[in-house]
Amino acid sequence: MEEFSANHAGSVAFLGGGSLGAPCLQELARRGWIDVVVSQPDRPAGRGRVNTPTAISSLALESGLNLIRTDNANDLEVRAQCARAKVIVVISFGQKLSPELLAGRVAINLHPSDLPKWRGAAPIQRAMMAGEERITACAMEVAPRMDAGAIFAKEVFEVGAMETAGELHDRIARESVDMMLHTIERALQGALVGEAQIESNATRAMKLSKSEAFVDFAQSARMVRCRIHGLAPWPGCDAEIAGEPIRLLRVKEVSMPSVDLGGQTPKSCAAPGDIVRGGLVLCGEGAIEIVQVQPVGGRAMAWSDFCRGRSIEMGQRITSSPRKVQE
Repeated sequence: MEEFSANHAGSVAFLGGGSLGAPCLQELARRGWIDVVVSQPDRPAGRGRVNTPTAISSLALESGLNLIRTDNANDLEVRAQCARAKVIVVISFGQKLSPELLAGRVAINLHPSDLPKWRGAAPIQRAMMAGEERITACAMEVAPRMDAGAIFAKEVFEVGAMETAGELHDRIARESVDMMLHTIERALQGALVGEAQIESNATRAMKLSKSEAFVDFAQSARMVRCRIHGLAPWPGCDAEIAGEPIRLLRVKEVSMPSVDLGGQTPKSCAAPGDIVRGGLVLCGEGAIEIVQVQPVGGRAMAWSDFCRGRSIEMGQRITSSPRKVQE
């Protein structure tokens, strides 16, 4: 990681909650650039519903940073705490910021999509579920309309064939730090230039729902893989085999010529969702090989481990369908 100017001590107010911003905050803190950190209040989490700080709050506490936990970053007291900062960095924060808070300074946001595509809450997941093979992270200006600010910098990430949305999220968080630091330093030097988004190209990345935790095996193997990986780790992809519910975590795309059907033709063997052999499942086009699953109430495990003690045979069907759930 490159070295940056040491003359920016206490120049940045960092507003964040989720782990997407943690590597950036860690590096800003190491350089002494942080004046104040603002995050959401602790929330009940886990089976015990114990009050738990956000990822950003935890890191701020560990680093000895000035931390404010609030439901309203636009509160007069919070604004007073942020008044000394020349730049506001906003990553995975989830609160709309007032003109009064933003006045007189540059506010920079990290958004993991090729804006104006996939504006909204779930850009990585929606892009992966749509079959996109590259995800672009943008350093952008915070604007009154959601994710509509000028673009300061971009970085492209290739999606790995076995990579889940959660894993890509964490990789973008780590590997976009240099881009964010360059952007912040240019802002502190008064040399930041942005490019306006083209509004006619805007698309939405709506928040994910538990009701979307399914996959249609009648789609191509590629799109089945993209959906399963895009839904991981949350809300996941639920399925059922031999009456037992499981969660599909990771799969591998397989072309039909490489699939051994035991002397049968695809037509005589099956319909989409049928198990050909082992963990191979036919799709509308091609097949997937199940690599990793999670039984209900159990831990994530390899498909081969799941099959031990269970009778998983050729011709059995794995099903997955929308379920009515209470959000």
